[in-house]
Amino acid sequence: MQVVATLSLKGGVGKTTVTLGLAGAALHHGVRTLLVDLDPQANATIALDASPTDATVADVLDDPRRSVVRRAIAPSGWGEGLDVLVGAEQTERHNHPDPGPKQLVRLSRALHRLGDPDGPLPPADDGRPGEGEPYRLVIIDCPPSLGQLTRSALAAAHRAVLVTDPTMFAVSGVQRAFDAVQTERERGNPDLQPLGVLINRVRPRNTEHEFRIAELRELFGPLVFSSVLPDRSAIQQAQGACLPIQRWDTPGAREASAVFTLLLGRVLRSDRARRPDGEVTAPPATR
Repeated sequence: MQVVATLSLKGGVGKTTVTLGLAGAALHHGVRTLLVDLDPQANATIALDASPTDATVADVLDDPRRSVVRRAIAPSGWGEGLDVLVGAEQTERHNHPDPGPKQLVRLSRALHRLGDPDGPLPPADDGRPGEGEPYRLVIIDCPPSLGQLTRSALAAAHRAVLVTDPTMFAVSGVQRAFDAVQTERERGNPDLQPLGVLINRVRPRNTEHEFRIAELRELFGPLVFSSVLPDRSAIQQAQGACLPIQRWDTPGAREASAVFTLLLGRVLRSDRARRPDGEVTAPPATR
């Protein structure tokens, strides 16, 4: 089971858009996926049209027992094979600025139980736990701040996708996110590595955007994805309709969908790069 965190320490760059696009690509390609909505705004849960649950990720962070995790997982409205560990505003109570080690491992413990033979399975239509194959991919949507929630995600993840936009604050935001990944890796999660920097909301023939993209590539080199996400209204339209971008049939949607397919491919290749003994190799070159 590959665990990927999407994060940005600069708000408004479309981090949840990337999370949803990656989840949609996984669904489209038949990769069984769980999306963990750690953002107290719970926008991903809303966009995925998740079914009602008896618990949320806030309850899981209170008590990561198998039974609580089971009650917090809902099938998404996007289709079979994509489930949600649902978010809630109450999750904010867990976003302490200086959490202790026991607080940081609760999400990791909860996700570890997904791999147990008797672990939580996706709920059936009647709300009771159903049967299904183990998740191949877990995507964690982090809040745009470096508190307990984001650090908990990094403590549980194997890879981190750093999301930014081509603005003057992009460089400092990516640098802080990269430093957070490196710090968490040194603190106790040696499996964690940055998967890459994905630049979102790019407008063609925009001089400022071209300058900022070049600046990011100069500073972060091959860590920056060669494919960028265009600024297309189709992305917001699909989210407003609670549909994956892969099912929104416009030229702009197809352009964005292709980027998310490439991102999914890199995620899956990075899973194969992790060795059985837990040693992590360098991520594959950006395509």
